[in-house]
Amino acid sequence: MSADVVVIGGVNIDIGGRAFAPLVMKDSNPGKVTMSLGGVGRNIAHNLRLLGADVCLITALGDDLHSQHVTDSCAELGIDIRWVSGEATSTYIYLDGPDGDMAVALSDMAVCDRITPDYLAAQVDILNAARAVVVDANIPGDSLLWISEHCSVPIFADPVSTAKAPKLRPVLHRIHTLKPNRLEAELLSGVSITDDISLFRAARALLETGVQHAAISLSGRGMLAADARVIEIIPRCDARVRNATGAGDAFVAGLVWAFLQGMEFPAGCRMAAAAAAIAVESEETVSPVLSAEAVRQRAVMEY
Repeated sequence: MSADVVVIGGVNIDIGGRAFAPLVMKDSNPGKVTMSLGGVGRNIAHNLRLLGADVCLITALGDDLHSQHVTDSCAELGIDIRWVSGEATSTYIYLDGPDGDMAVALSDMAVCDRITPDYLAAQVDILNAARAVVVDANIPGDSLLWISEHCSVPIFADPVSTAKAPKLRPVLHRIHTLKPNRLEAELLSGVSITDDISLFRAARALLETGVQHAAISLSGRGMLAADARVIEIIPRCDARVRNATGAGDAFVAGLVWAFLQGMEFPAGCRMAAAAAAIAVESEETVSPVLSAEAVRQRAVMEY
């Protein structure tokens, strides 16, 4: 079986809290707590499936009850999931302020270390039969290196966090599209971003490593889209934020979906921004109303 996109990355059990009032540190804050499936890789795969892509998710799951929940969900969504077993399924705990923006988070993703080069080698046929491969930096650095050396299709990469982004440095020359936030872009480019001039310099530095396309998230301002032909700031779509946790995952899925549609990179970034706007307006990390048509309509309305 082949897939349009193979996603290699983490699956989490997400435990989230949203405070009813401004957070008070070192104290108990009234709020609402929810539990759901998450993980950067899983969320990207879920979003891509809602956008109509055939998706294979390669991941690691624990030997526990949560793994059955994950596999049942993927079966319901039509995602082909392949996994290696390990200790406990990854868990992600986050705390949002009353505006829906994340204040702090903690992740326990040790099981992702089981996604080794040897395990990936057994999946090489489905990787190279896809039209695109998406990686998140939750997987080990030597596995990212193996993918860069053995995967012949375009690679999209999400750095995940400043703690994990350095794993991507040795493979930047093989990245088709990189989606860092400002802090991750600083770390990977070596350029301190203090204004638009340094922002553009950081983008050029990323392109000089061999990255073909960079979409640098600028939070509420939008993003910087950069490739060999254009570097421009694309404003965000207006949205009423209910839960910002899944915005980046929807954005990456939007970039990949736009690539599959044959769109030019700046146009793809606008579609990705529309997908992110739809995501943040949902209480759920992955918006159930996301679709290709919804993204097109939102992008037309905003841009």
